[in-house]
Amino acid sequence: MKLLLKFNILLITLVAIALVTVAFVAHSFLIDNARDQVLKQAELMMTSASSTRKYTTDELKPLLLRTMAQEQTFFPQIVPAYGATTIFNNLRKSFPEYTYKEATLNPTNLQDRASDWESDVIQTFRNNPTQKELVGERMTPTGTSLYVAHPIAAGQSCLECHSTPSAAPQSMIDKYGSANGFGWNLNEIVAAQIVSVPMELPISIATKAFHTLMIALSATFLAILLAVDLVLYFLILKPVRKLSAIADRVSLGQFEDAELPVRGKDEMAQLTASFNRLFVTVTKALRMLDN
Repeated sequence: MKLLLKFNILLITLVAIALVTVAFVAHSFLIDNARDQVLKQAELMMTSASSTRKYTTDELKPLLLRTMAQEQTFFPQIVPAYGATTIFNNLRKSFPEYTYKEATLNPTNLQDRASDWESDVIQTFRNNPTQKELVGERMTPTGTSLYVAHPIAAGQSCLECHSTPSAAPQSMIDKYGSANGFGWNLNEIVAAQIVSVPMELPISIATKAFHTLMIALSATFLAILLAVDLVLYFLILKPVRKLSAIADRVSLGQFEDAELPVRGKDEMAQLTASFNRLFVTVTKALRMLDN
């Protein structure tokens, strides 16, 4: 096996190991970074929803309660979940893959009833009262989505409408009926805020960036390998082959044009000069033997 081939096999093996290592680290980093971006979007949406709920409770509800008392009409705008959900329903007109829901096990409005997986989220909070956030991923018809969930416990203000039908405003009973949304207990986990953000686009961007990185690294390696091969050939292999060819001629007694020109002061130049001195010594010795 020739020296250049051995060198290429060794270099390709080392670079292949390095590329595999870089690929693993880069892919993990890019995917984790994409997931972190999605998580930040979800947390921003969650914070926005919580702010809307607080605004409804602190500022809208006191005003609307007086109006409800006067007009004997139930306004759903007094419900914190209504404002947050309405805002995000408007958002979904532009971003339909983004969802926000205050999933409830026993809701007054049946549109808020928790689905199977949402019920599992609520049950997780019930089983772990100290847990304040749950982050996970699930498959949807449009691909993988990341969800962030926060528990909702029944406060004293919630029991004003959800303890028993007799305690609820009559206008609410007239609107939603008395079959659902009652029997809540103080501090009981009855619902969960759940924000879902699609991961397909960030993951796709991260995957594309990964492929671009690996192609660039591979192309750079090939260019470096070609450059190293050329340098190795012209600076080392070609001069060594000349020395080898002349050594063969000298061994056969062909002394014409046996000396090589010495160029530079590097190791190959020193080897050539040493060879020339050896050639002169051998030539003199052979001539002395002939005489």
